[in-house]
Amino acid sequence: MDIKVLGTGCSRCNSLEKVTRQALEELEINANVEKIEDIQQIMSYGVLRTPGLIIDEKTVITGQVPNISEMKELIKKHITK
Repeated sequence: MDIKVLGTGCSRCNSLEKVTRQALEELEINANVEKIEDIQQIMSYGVLRTPGLIIDEKTVITGQVPNISEMKELIKKHITK
């Protein structure tokens, strides 16, 4: 699983990265998590509102930070595909 957290370094972007890593740890899933802060790269994913979350090259979140249980559900949903 390849996960990208898109954001310019704001507190919400950092929170999304933290929630993502915590959910992966609690689910005992090994994934590659990359933080992308370059605005050109962020825009290349079509994300106009940060933070954004990309799982296996699919945009799953823009402009919000889910709680831990919501994040776990998002991750589990993408494992079964």
